[in-house]
Amino acid sequence: MIGYISTRGGVASQTFEHVLLAGLAPGGGLFVPERWPTIDLKALKGKSYVDSAEIVTFPFVEGAISRAEYRKILEETYSPENFRHPDVTPLHPIPGQAKGNITVMELFHGPTIAFKDIALQLLGRLFEHVLTRRGERITIVGATSGDTGSAAIEGCKACDHADIFILHPKGRVSDVQRRQMTTVDAPNVFNIAIDGTFDDCQNLVKSMFNDQSFRDGLNLSAVNSINWARIMAQIVYYFVAAVRLGAPEKEVSFVVPSGNFGNMYAAYAAQQMGLPVKHLCVSTNRNDILDRFLATGEMKIEQAYATLSPSMDIQISSNFERYLFDLLDRDTLKLAELMKTFRDEGNFKVEDEQMIEARQQFRSSRAMDSETEDMMQKCMVSDEYVLDPHTAVGLIGARMISEETSGPVVLLATAHPAKFPDAVRKALAVTPTLPEHLAGLMEREEKAENLPNNLQQVEDFIRARSRVTSGN
Repeated sequence: MIGYISTRGGVASQTFEHVLLAGLAPGGGLFVPERWPTIDLKALKGKSYVDSAEIVTFPFVEGAISRAEYRKILEETYSPENFRHPDVTPLHPIPGQAKGNITVMELFHGPTIAFKDIALQLLGRLFEHVLTRRGERITIVGATSGDTGSAAIEGCKACDHADIFILHPKGRVSDVQRRQMTTVDAPNVFNIAIDGTFDDCQNLVKSMFNDQSFRDGLNLSAVNSINWARIMAQIVYYFVAAVRLGAPEKEVSFVVPSGNFGNMYAAYAAQQMGLPVKHLCVSTNRNDILDRFLATGEMKIEQAYATLSPSMDIQISSNFERYLFDLLDRDTLKLAELMKTFRDEGNFKVEDEQMIEARQQFRSSRAMDSETEDMMQKCMVSDEYVLDPHTAVGLIGARMISEETSGPVVLLATAHPAKFPDAVRKALAVTPTLPEHLAGLMEREEKAENLPNNLQQVEDFIRARSRVTSGN
């Protein structure tokens, strides 16, 4: 059985069940596995997505959920009712780009047409399974730059044992993203529009978890990728794509449009579990804190800009702490010190020796809005394939990696283009059509509360509406 430790220390090894429900570790740390299981890639050959998910992730939940129960949860999660493609994460080659070795992995065939569905459909079912057995209720809080919120709400709206509160930056998500959250009519769903940026929303959530009285009194849990179960679920599709493209005989490169580093950390985790990876490339937009870090060794917060790819408009990449933990040889004291400096001063530096290792591990690219539009246009001309703006940001990195390797290069398509119709119209002069199951979305009634960037007011709002009471 795999135990879990905090990146900042201070807690004993924990079970998967504890990590699932706690989300964030005490003291603000993130939970990581004590060790990585090794996956036999040959055992994944010819397997379905559900089979692969079971093989890759059961070692992480073993001891908390029986294999038979977990298999049933996976079958319900990745059923045709939830995912519109039988492969769940199908591959679509775009041979007209670069050297012709780029393949798009479509992660948008779930209920809210974004990659977050793949993890959050599972997370909601894991919550309900564990809470039903324990006879407990939780209050879920999350921050979203657009996609996590709708996917979390969709995954948790039927959870009898949870109330879910999602914070989004007012005016900084697309109309489709906002409506996918605010039009859900369920008694346990609450949307909060914060006057501020995504980083403000994320900081509010972290502050709630660090407020021990509030955390314990409302039995808080997290749906953001600070929750280990989110990362665990995302590891699967890297194995699935690589095996379909020839692993373990071939090394595969992955290019990940990323703001919060969760999806990229899942790729790193897959590599630690035995996946033969040639290159890992993190692609950023104008909010390029990750690209700047890999270039300079300094993680420094700057202004957060609104871009055509709003889900990446982030200056604090929370999941980078998990990788930094390994980069610092799992030195919890040093990690805690760096994160305190980052919180207090808005920056920290990593030593040159460690940066050599980080640059060997990751490549990076950056795209301004004009370049994003250019990539969307190039892909439409060469392959008659419409990219959403986030995936277009990644295409710059994919083209760079393609020129350096003859092996497969997988570009993660993180959202359906119809989720960002204004950006697609601006770049391509066409309007992408929403999938049939989202027809009528733009006419549905919305419900959300507008609150200032004020921890006390947000906590008061949640406390007044959560069905969890202190002592439950």
